[in-house]
Amino acid sequence: MAHKAGFVNIIGNPNVGKSTLMNAFVGERLSIITSKAQTTRHRILGIVNGEDFQVVLSDTPGIIKPAYELQSSMMEFVKSAFDDADVLLYIVELGEKELKDEDFFNKIKSAKIPVLLLLNKIDMGNEESLLEAVKMWQEKVPNAEVFAISALKNFGVQQVFQRIIELLPESPAFYPKDQLTDKPERFFVNETIREKILMQYKKEIPYSVEIETEEFFEDEKMIRIRSIIMVERESQKGIVIGHKGQPLKWVGIEARKDLEKFFGKHIHLELYVKVNKNWRNDQNQLKRFGYNN
Repeated sequence: MAHKAGFVNIIGNPNVGKSTLMNAFVGERLSIITSKAQTTRHRILGIVNGEDFQVVLSDTPGIIKPAYELQSSMMEFVKSAFDDADVLLYIVELGEKELKDEDFFNKIKSAKIPVLLLLNKIDMGNEESLLEAVKMWQEKVPNAEVFAISALKNFGVQQVFQRIIELLPESPAFYPKDQLTDKPERFFVNETIREKILMQYKKEIPYSVEIETEEFFEDEKMIRIRSIIMVERESQKGIVIGHKGQPLKWVGIEARKDLEKFFGKHIHLELYVKVNKNWRNDQNQLKRFGYNN
């Protein structure tokens, strides 16, 4: 049987379920999933292997109008999703009417590659609203095949995956068959800690934070990790540490639980908070954190 392989890139507005879908395909929590918008900052590859196929999925940040340098570089990741895709997955949610950026929308409509428009969160509506939405999107994006899904409930996800495999070109695998992602281990440590920060803190704190893992030592029984939580201002440092250090302690405990599941080993996690002034607008800092290629 011929082997198929290709790149499948996922785009859409913030918070429509891109990361949830990617994780449903891959079967691992590779991408941050929280109810806050703009949680994915990088392009994250998840690799799904079968005997006669390899699907290389790319989860991208939600499409926004950039307000600062970090967001501009996030949008570069989204633009690059058009360059190397064999299949494009455009996710919208029930009730959504348009993409926040007209240029991107026109790019989707004029794409020369197969586009699957996935109408997500259909468990939130009724049959009438679903039929209306399907009709509307078929008219808006006539070049796309429309699928109604619930990524969270895993409804319709398998049908979409089957269609992706049908559309992929014949090709040998791009990555080793036992590989799950292109990101290093420290990346997932950083993302897991950032997810817990998104859950614990309000307002601008989660968006002003970057995580850097300085130490990652692994032996047969345990992984020892030392990570720095960077904030932009001294006042934010106080908020992150919190009353008697309790909020920060919660972040550490919850992150450790998830990392133990992810790596299948005991984790010793140390967290420190540092001020790194205005890092979101500093090109050198953004490069260091992997935002500017």
